[in-house]
This record gives sequence, structure tokens and C-alpha cells, in this order.
Amino acid sequence: MEHITLLLAIVIVTALVFDFTNGFHDTANAMATTISTGALKPKTAVAMSAVLNLVGAFMSVEVAKTISSGLVDDSGITPEVIFAALVGAILWNLLTWLIGLPSSSSHALMGGLIGATVASVGLGGVNGPVVVTKVLIPAIAAPLVAGIAAFLAARLTYRLGRNADSKATAKGYRSGQIASAGLVSLAHGTNDAQKTMGIITLALVAGGVLAPGSNPPLWVILTAGLAISLGTYLGGWRIIRTMGKGLTDLQPQQGFAAQTSAASVILASSNLGFSLSTTHSCSGAVMGAGLGRKGGVVRWSTATRMFVAWGLTLPAAGLVAAGAEFVTQQGDWGVAAVAVFLVASCIAIWFISRRQVIDHTNVNDTGAEEPAGVVTTAIAAVTPPPAGTPAQDLKTTIPAPAAPPAEPVDSPATV
Repeated sequence: MEHITLLLAIVIVTALVFDFTNGFHDTANAMATTISTGALKPKTAVAMSAVLNLVGAFMSVEVAKTISSGLVDDSGITPEVIFAALVGAILWNLLTWLIGLPSSSSHALMGGLIGATVASVGLGGVNGPVVVTKVLIPAIAAPLVAGIAAFLAARLTYRLGRNADSKATAKGYRSGQIASAGLVSLAHGTNDAQKTMGIITLALVAGGVLAPGSNPPLWVILTAGLAISLGTYLGGWRIIRTMGKGLTDLQPQQGFAAQTSAASVILASSNLGFSLSTTHSCSGAVMGAGLGRKGGVVRWSTATRMFVAWGLTLPAAGLVAAGAEFVTQQGDWGVAAVAVFLVASCIAIWFISRRQVIDHTNVNDTGAEEPAGVVTTAIAAVTPPPAGTPAQDLKTTIPAPAAPPAEPVDSPATV
């Protein structure tokens, strides 16, 4: 560490700030459903998630290697490029947190890195095949796979427990939720904490401290794990509300199905080295579980805003990072100007967030509910009612066919 320059130290600190924002931005992925169903109290849930994120950070380095040596050509990357990339990622994280949208911190980081690299050395500095196979394809596949798995799992849990006492099964599934939420937190540590490890390692390679292709040093793993854990403990309550109550209303059975499905997808991707968005996986699983219960409602206006944010994440973070890289190329004053801009923006966003405070005391409060959308209505219409459904319930869940129009009757004057 004796070869670390002032600029490199600034980059490392900025990377850890991003890691911190990643933690509170993605707390909802692990704990939103657990909090919304009452399986755990809010503060207990985020404390448990923080500890398991730290443990998960030590379990693998495959994703870190994808970021540090696969996404871009590290031979043309400078610390200034990485600093600019982190600026784009941090600002996108904070903006989406402010409006309560669960966008991908992973894609914000990768979009920033791609944008800054293109601004610095051109398109040739980006490894296109890696971007497609390990970023874009998982981004599309992850929510679909997790959503389908959660939908089927929710259906199965309700079918298996249709004759059991509802209170007893709900209590059991709440216990199961605690275990599955812990698994998601562990999976989050194995995937998202490694992204910051990878970016710090890339900075150390660019600064000549490490040889190209090196694994993250132990101190990098430890500091990245601690930063994401601290962010997780503080809790991103705005996004937790959206994930837990804004997308759909979950029962314990659905929460268990959603978290188990998401954790399976995330752990599998970490093992394969895919830089997967845990947000995409968990959000897809929540929506799938929401549709898995008869009469379940997914609020598609919220989901649509979320999809738009997903689509904008890579290009928006990339454009901000490209602009920051243009300024940092001007020399030391450019780096200082970007740093001041970042700090001022963070402070401004924090003050704006204080106008409407959302924390552990009101995270489960909801506003007016949105009616079922087209997809929910279509699935409910083709799903047979559970055995033993009372007749009056059938009248409310399955609309009766409209009566045919009465035939005209000839009046006596026309006979």
C-alpha cells in the first residue's frame, strides 16, 4: 500500500462510498418482503442482512475478476477513468433512491465504467462480448427466471397448504422467510460486494500497485465488505417500501417463495462469474410471487416506472461518467471540480430527501392501492378457484357471463 498515490486514494475512498450506497440501495432486495409480512422487525432485519453481507463478501471472487479484468481493457484505464465511472454510478444510485425506485447498482457501476472508458480511449477499450454475455443477457434473463420460479413456487405452496390451518402455515412461512432472507443477504454479499472489490482492484492495477489479472487483496475484500454492510444496516427505507408494499401485497407464503427463488438465481450467477443485478432478480421474484396467489395484484404502474429505470441505468450512468471523465482529463483542477460536484450533489439529494422522511417507523405505510392490471386480471381469469371455495366467493372472483339481449316482442298493433 506504500505505492498508493493521493489520486489513487481518492478513487479507493470514492469506490467505498459507492459500496456504501450500494448497501442501503439494495437492502430491499433481501429484507423488503420479510419486513412487509411482519416476519422480522425492520431494524432487526437490516442488522441481520448487514452481518450476512459481510460474510458473503469473503465467499467468492469470481464476480470481482469479471469487473477487474473482463469488462474493459485495463491496459488503457487510468485512475481518473475509474473515478469518473464511480461518480456516474453514485449519482444514479442516489437519484433512484430518492424517488424510491429499485434500480440496479451493478448496472450503474458497469454503465459508469463503460461510459468513462469510451470517453477516455474509445469503444475499443470495452470488451463487447463480455458485456453481452455477462451483463446484458443476465439482465434480461434474471428477472424472468426468478419471476417464473417464484410464481411456480407460490402456486405450489398454496396448493400444498390448501387444507392446512391458515394461521399455522403463515407462522411457519414467516420462519422460512427469515431463513430465505438470510440466504438472499448472503448471496448479495457474494455478488454485489465483489463489484466494489473488482473496481478497487482495477484501480490498483491502473495505478501500478498490482499486476494485471491479480485477485483482490485481503484488505480490499475486508473494506468492501464493511462498507456494504454499513450501508445495509442504515437501510434504504424508500426502496424497501416500494419493494415490500409498492409492487404487490405479499403474504408469508409468497414472501418465502420470492426470496428463495431470488437467492437461488443470485448464488448460481455468482458461482458462474456473472455480474448479475440482484435488484432485477429480487424484483422479478416479488412480481412472480405476487401473481402466484389467486387474486394477487401487481401494481403495474410502479412496475413500469421500475422497468424504465432499469433501461436508463446503463446509459444514464455512462453519460454522467463520460462527462466527468472529460472534466478530469483537464488535469488536477478537473479532478477537484468533479469531486466538489459529487459532494455537493450528494448533500443536495440528502436535504431533498428530508422533506419526506421514510424510515423504519413508517416503512410499511402505503397510499391508495392501484387496481389489478391487465396481466393480473388475465391470469386470474384462467386460474381455477381453489377446492371448497364458497359460492358467494365465486360470484365475486369469476364474473358471470352477460345475459343475451332480449328478443323484440311484436306489439298487438303489428299482429
